[in-house]
Amino acid sequence: MVHELAAYERAPDECHLTDEQLTTALFGPAPALFGHVAVDAQDEPLGFALWFLNFSTWAGVHGIHLEDLYVRPTARGSGAGRLLLATLASICVERGYRRLEWMMIDWNPAAGFYAAIGAGQENEWVPYRLSGEALHELARQAVTAPTRTTV
Repeated sequence: MVHELAAYERAPDECHLTDEQLTTALFGPAPALFGHVAVDAQDEPLGFALWFLNFSTWAGVHGIHLEDLYVRPTARGSGAGRLLLATLASICVERGYRRLEWMMIDWNPAAGFYAAIGAGQENEWVPYRLSGEALHELARQAVTAPTRTTV
């Protein structure tokens, strides 16, 4: 379904995730990715949520960053997306996390759904991404940068 999401977001050639990579990320020796799958009465997958923990230094507690939420087109409006988000909200409440956050591509019609469940759009915080050659260039600077470790 991750590849279905990439196609939906008009970027199918950018998704290189393999089953093995996803299995390792979710079930390997030190998983840092967590997931939930919504299924129908026949146990067929309808959608998924993949998430990881973040941390608020101001609040002093973890939160959940929802990396991907996807519901198959045939299941949209069925409540599967709401149930997946409700599950994550429940984890936040049970564990004392203060936030459930995600980013959405600006043309996604799910904005109305998110507003209907009470999610607010963040306008003050602008996402940044470092990748590709710029990421490698900055990493090369770490090798030559003076470091000091204190314990």
